[in-house]
Amino acid sequence: MTDFSRTRSLFTIPKGVIYLDGNSLGALPSAVPARVAHMIEAEWGTELIRGWNSAGWMTQPRRVGDRVAHLIGAAPGTVVMGDTLSIKVYQALAAALSLNPSRRVILSDSGNFPSDLYMAQGLVRMLGDRATLKVVEPEAVEAAIDDGVAVLMLTEVDYRTGRMHDMKALTAKAHAAGALAIWDLAHSAGAVPVDLAGADADFAVGCTYKYLNGGPGAPAFIYVAPRHADIAPPALSGWMGHEAPFAFDLDYRPGGGIERMRIGTPPIIALAALDAALDAWEGVSMQDVRAASIALSELFIAEVERRCPSLTLASPRDPSRRGSQVSFRHPDGYAIMRALIARGVIGDFRAPDALRFGFTPLYLGEAEVRGAVDILEEVLVKKLWDRPDYRQKELVT
Repeated sequence: MTDFSRTRSLFTIPKGVIYLDGNSLGALPSAVPARVAHMIEAEWGTELIRGWNSAGWMTQPRRVGDRVAHLIGAAPGTVVMGDTLSIKVYQALAAALSLNPSRRVILSDSGNFPSDLYMAQGLVRMLGDRATLKVVEPEAVEAAIDDGVAVLMLTEVDYRTGRMHDMKALTAKAHAAGALAIWDLAHSAGAVPVDLAGADADFAVGCTYKYLNGGPGAPAFIYVAPRHADIAPPALSGWMGHEAPFAFDLDYRPGGGIERMRIGTPPIIALAALDAALDAWEGVSMQDVRAASIALSELFIAEVERRCPSLTLASPRDPSRRGSQVSFRHPDGYAIMRALIARGVIGDFRAPDALRFGFTPLYLGEAEVRGAVDILEEVLVKKLWDRPDYRQKELVT
C-alpha cells in the first residue's frame, strides 16, 4: 500500500493554502531546490562544459525518460524528454502520417486540447492536399474511425471536464481500420494508471509540470512503440537526434530508436528539477493513486452538490470515466474562482464557465477537500465573488 502520509511530507505547500490545481501545475517537491542548486553550483559551476560527460547531461533525456516510462506503462528505452508538448505532438503526428502514406485523414475530437489541434492544423497547411484534419464530438470518435483515417490523435483525459477516452478500445478500433493512434497524456501521466504497451499505442506525448510536478515549463516527453522506433521519420531533424551529433556531418542521419526524437540541446536545469520531483514516485502504486483520487473527487462532488446547489457538475458522474479532476459550471465561474483563490483555495477556470479542481493524493487528503468546500460554500452563500476586481480577467486563468 502506498503511504500517502509519507508522500505528503515530500511537498512544500504554503501555509493557509488548499491546493486543488495540480492538474495545471504540480506543487513543489521539497527536494527540488537542493537538487537544482547542486546542478547549478556543483555540476555547472565546477565542471563547466565537462558536465556534459562527467555529470551525464548528454544522456539525461533518456534516463529521465525511463523514469517517466515506468509511470505510463512503457518499456525502458521508449520514452525521451525534451522540448514542449506542442513540439512533441508535431513530431508524433508527422511521423505517424509518414508511416501511413496511403491515407490523409487525421481524426481528432472537439474536446482535445486546442494546442494539439493547432499543431495539426499547421501541419495540414504545410502538407497541402496530402493531409486533412477531421474533428468530431468526443462521443462520435469511435464511429468516425474508418478506412480513410491515417491517424487517430486524442487526449485521453479532457482538460475541461476530466472525461476519459477508452485508450485500449479506441486504439484497437484504429488498428483494425488500418490507422495509427497517438495519445496525449498531459492529464493522465501521474493521475491515472496508463498502460501504453498493453493498449498497443503507436505514439504518446505528455507534459511533466502537472501531476508529475516537474515545475513551470518542465520538459515534455514522447513515446514511440518499439515496432516504429527505428523507422519513424523525425520531422524535426535536430542535431541531438542525429546518429552521431559530434561528427558534425552536413547531412542528417537519424539516431537509433527513441534517440531520433531528440531535437535540440536538452534543458538540463529543468531536467534536474524533474528528476528530483520523480523521486516522490518511488514506492507509489498508480492503482493506489487512482483509488485515492476517486475517493477524494467523489467526496468533493457529494459535498459540493449538497451545499452549493447553484453549481452544475460538468464532469462525468461515473468516476471510471473521469480523470483526476472535477469541473463545475456557473455563469460567474471566473469571479467565483478568483474569490476562492483570494481565500487560499487554488483551482482554476476554463472558458466559458468551468471551475476546475484537481485531486492529487500525493499531497492532498480528505481534510483539504472538506476545507475547500467550506470556503466554496461561504463564497457562494455570501456572494463574496460579486466584485468588479474578481471579474477582471488576468493573463492566465
